Amino acid sequence: MQTRTPAIAAIDTLLPHAAPMILLDRVLEVSAEELLAEVEIRPDSLFHSGTGVGAWVGIEYMAQAIAAWAGYHARERGEEVKIGFLLGSRRYACALPEFATGMRLGVSVKLLLQAENGLGSFDCAITDLQTQQELAQASVSVFQPHDVSHYLQEGMA
Repeated sequence: MQTRTPAIAAIDTLLPHAAPMILLDRVLEVSAEELLAEVEIRPDSLFHSGTGVGAWVGIEYMAQAIAAWAGYHARERGEEVKIGFLLGSRRYACALPEFATGMRLGVSVKLLLQAENGLGSFDCAITDLQTQQELAQASVSVFQPHDVSHYLQEGMA
């Protein structure tokens, strides 16, 4: 990361989610283009199967890390944290079928593109924080419209 931030707000203040849908535990580092979040796989983790959390949840960990990055920067500008949409991912690959109970994961996101219309693209990875082994990676596309209410109302009609 280029510039580290010494004091980072609690994760629930950076995400437009409410418990129990907040899957990340905390933000460890943030900069203008990157964020590193942590999640510990516990028996009470959402989507826990008894032995761990399926690797498919990794995409949501990545999406929430992107949302935390956007929320952090919105707060820095004095703006409210806004809802965004996960559009999709390319080449999600995970070395494990599940993240085992007790693992501490680092979820990193790096901005590739952010357009004026709200479209964004990020390189994302999940790393085992104990071994530093990369476990998953993907390119994730997101959309954060300027007026989210328009999109939510359209979906309700």
